[in-house]
Amino acid sequence: MNSPSSIYLDNNSTTRIHPEVAETILRAATDLVGNPASQHSLGRKTRRVLEEAREGIVSLLGGNTGGMDADRLIFTSGGTEANQLAIRGLVVSAVSNLNSQFSDSDFAGSPPNIVISSLEHPSALGAAEALAAAGFEVRKLAAGENGLVDCAPLNDLLDERTQLISAMLANNETGVLQPIADIAKVAAVQNIPAHTDAIQAIGKIPVNFRKLGVTAMSVAPHKFHGPLGIGGLLLKHDAKLLPLFHGGFQQSGLRPGTESVALAIGFCTALVMADRELTERQARMTALRETLESLLLAGAPDAIVIGASSPRLPTTTCIAFPGINRQALVMALDMAGVACSTGSACASGSSEPSATLVAMGLSQEQIESAVRLSLSALTTTAEVDEAAQRILKCVNHLRRG
Repeated sequence: MNSPSSIYLDNNSTTRIHPEVAETILRAATDLVGNPASQHSLGRKTRRVLEEAREGIVSLLGGNTGGMDADRLIFTSGGTEANQLAIRGLVVSAVSNLNSQFSDSDFAGSPPNIVISSLEHPSALGAAEALAAAGFEVRKLAAGENGLVDCAPLNDLLDERTQLISAMLANNETGVLQPIADIAKVAAVQNIPAHTDAIQAIGKIPVNFRKLGVTAMSVAPHKFHGPLGIGGLLLKHDAKLLPLFHGGFQQSGLRPGTESVALAIGFCTALVMADRELTERQARMTALRETLESLLLAGAPDAIVIGASSPRLPTTTCIAFPGINRQALVMALDMAGVACSTGSACASGSSEPSATLVAMGLSQEQIESAVRLSLSALTTTAEVDEAAQRILKCVNHLRRG
């Protein structure tokens, strides 16, 4: 018996690289031989190409590329490093400045603090935990069952020792879109840096750095058919940041190490394609998501689409099948040729329940039975129809078992 053809519904973890992007990377890797830091003509040529890619990315993300207030893009190894660099780098820089202005007695020994949403990706929460271990106070914005963070208590969480506010733009598990512009406005009034992890949103919905009003924004192109191994942190022109790494002058010393020009070009190419096709992609992926959810709810009426009442990414369905063990379902679907996940990709090997769904206050039954199905610009209608049939077959089989 032939095994079923695979249907990939784990695009929030990573997407297939687009063939056009892959070809661009190969050409760059073959043709550009100079180190962008070298002073000879080949190095200078490579440097020009790198900076053209950097400027193109900044422009497409809604940053300012000219004048004294030009925003800066720091290339990183991926989204995790971008989040770590933002949260730790902005905070450490702010504390250094704080300590130069005040003595410990001014705050009666109260530690500096950050405010972070309870729904963040493990890479952001991990950075916050590292700060907590170093003596910082970490204050969390709570979330409701609708998947939205509650901004009402934000002002009460802030004081003169708050060094950063960080909240993701789109949740990687539920797809729920968060009110980042509102959070950034509160931060601006208090003169507190604001960071957003926009990794899941970029390439799927319109995202404009300047309109969001944040100080820093994380991005990773492998979420929208670009290459793995590169990410970026877009910084407001006047943001102060301390590096995680030391020992090099590249990228103004904020992220030393030789930049991968080929990956930067692939990053830019994927973003150009996503921007050019965004309206069509968004409409088509939304229609596919709605079709998938309708088929699953018709075949399993007790299923629950988590965050359905809130604005969501067009690509993401987090759905609970009460009475079904989430890990058993993911394994059964893998056998049936449907790739999906439970929880964040960075924590998918763990048997622990989803921290996001726990933070939303969902019932244990929903938490233990929820899986994530995520589409991409390359997902087809036929794949969605077939996937729904396979998912329902697996659900019914597990229920009979």
